[in-house]
Amino acid sequence: MAAAAAGLRRSARGLLRCPAVFRSQLYKSQRAFHPAVALQRASEEQKQPPFPPPSQQYSASSPVDEKHPGSHPSYTDQGGEESEGYESEEQIQNRILTAALKFVPIHGWTMDAIAEGAKSVGLSVAAAGLFHNDGSELILHFVSQSNSKLSELLEEQHKLVQLGQLEKKKTDQFIKDALEARLRMLIPYIEKWPQAMSVLLLPHNIPSSFNLLTTMVDDIWHYAGDQSTDINWYTRRIILAGIYNATELVMIQDSSPDFEDTWSFLYNRVGDAMNVGHTAKQVKATGEALLQGLMGAAVTFKNLSGLNQRR
Repeated sequence: MAAAAAGLRRSARGLLRCPAVFRSQLYKSQRAFHPAVALQRASEEQKQPPFPPPSQQYSASSPVDEKHPGSHPSYTDQGGEESEGYESEEQIQNRILTAALKFVPIHGWTMDAIAEGAKSVGLSVAAAGLFHNDGSELILHFVSQSNSKLSELLEEQHKLVQLGQLEKKKTDQFIKDALEARLRMLIPYIEKWPQAMSVLLLPHNIPSSFNLLTTMVDDIWHYAGDQSTDINWYTRRIILAGIYNATELVMIQDSSPDFEDTWSFLYNRVGDAMNVGHTAKQVKATGEALLQGLMGAAVTFKNLSGLNQRR
């Protein structure tokens, strides 16, 4: 029994600790129309920009990216080999989605925001056809990007502790600070986040959303120094995921200054979790509570999906 549990734990850790694999598969789903068509149209429409910036020199065959003036477009020689400046489809998608985030406060998590993002990096709005029309890829891109930022922050703090330049925090304080740092990344988009939550709850988005959530909580526990090898490994991650989701729901409805009510709720929930035992019975109860919370969240998402402002 113990050996089986250890085997499951190692398998689960392998899945949870592979965000790169997930990200490489994130955009391989079906497109609104064939990517080659979208890229061809985008390329044709940008060959003659109507108002080239005076500080840059353009030619009909080699437009320059405004954000990356030193970058070059891709070419394919007669042998079919790509030139040095080749940019893959995934790189183009990431560039568009990153640029689109600044338009989310205006357009929401929509194709309009993605189209504006494409335009801002020198591509045609036709490039938006590379993505689903529900905006899910933009949301998942933001979540993945935010998780990466959190991981980098925790890694940097870990290095400072090892060098003796930063005092090591107690586990409960570390978890509170990590969750707050991650939730604060939602603030620029908080008015539109109910829409994002409702999209992530769609059946075809749940696996990707859950994968990103579990990766985040696993990173937090990893940097918190968790070395459990038994059932506690699962329990702690289930509890932390539940706390994050519950606090997220509080946050989108919080009108207190600097989300003070949200942080108070978060600190209390983390404090309660640190005092919970880890018996098998409590693990079962925790799982049932999390399932009930997700079902309740589904109703909340449905009610909030049409709202663009906090109550």
